Amino acid sequence: MQKIPPLEHGKYYHIYNRGNNSEDLFKCSDNYLHFLNLYDKYIDLVADTFAYCLMPNHFHLLVRIREENEIFPISKNQPLSGHKASDRVDSSKTLAALEDGKTLSAVANPDSGLSKRISWIPKPDKQFSHLFNSYAQAFNKQQNRHGSLFETPFHRIPIDSDKYFCHLVYYIHNNPVHHGLMEHLADYPWSSYQTIISNKVTKLKRKEVIDWFDDFENFISFHKYNHDIDVGSEFAFE
Repeated sequence: MQKIPPLEHGKYYHIYNRGNNSEDLFKCSDNYLHFLNLYDKYIDLVADTFAYCLMPNHFHLLVRIREENEIFPISKNQPLSGHKASDRVDSSKTLAALEDGKTLSAVANPDSGLSKRISWIPKPDKQFSHLFNSYAQAFNKQQNRHGSLFETPFHRIPIDSDKYFCHLVYYIHNNPVHHGLMEHLADYPWSSYQTIISNKVTKLKRKEVIDWFDDFENFISFHKYNHDIDVGSEFAFE
């Protein structure tokens, strides 16, 4: 089995996946909204998002994995009062935290105060796994289904040029037109296009995306025309 390299800090990626056996991932508006809420919960910690599109049976994301020093550590305080010695932070708990995919950044001495603080830097691959697992659990419960929902592992292609970045933004936004769901990409509600051309508050890297197209007018113009774009031979589905 081919080993999938982990997501690297500071790199841009096209991340995509689909349902097992191409089955639908999203059945209703609530599904799309729940996925986006979970995305904000898990992925905003570790990545900047530049474009996305959620299709009925697959999705596309364009992200930059943040450098470790850009990721805010997660901290958890636990009261020490009444705890047994075995409950204190020790080497076995440190190892358990690391094995759970967390990079331990600081462990306070439990004997030096009234609480112990464990801080760790979330690992990007783990955060994406948490997103997909959390969504799958909710979807399976809603749809009364069992088993894995997504193909594993999720797919990722590094973005290595400005041209590829711009083409991929268009490719992601044009996916609903490509698949015949919409005649005009601006009409599709589950992509980042409407957010980028609006003024509403967003965590999406709107300004950076527009700057990649030089200005707002060029961004709009580029999306008005049909471009024959190849996003890479590694991309196994559209």
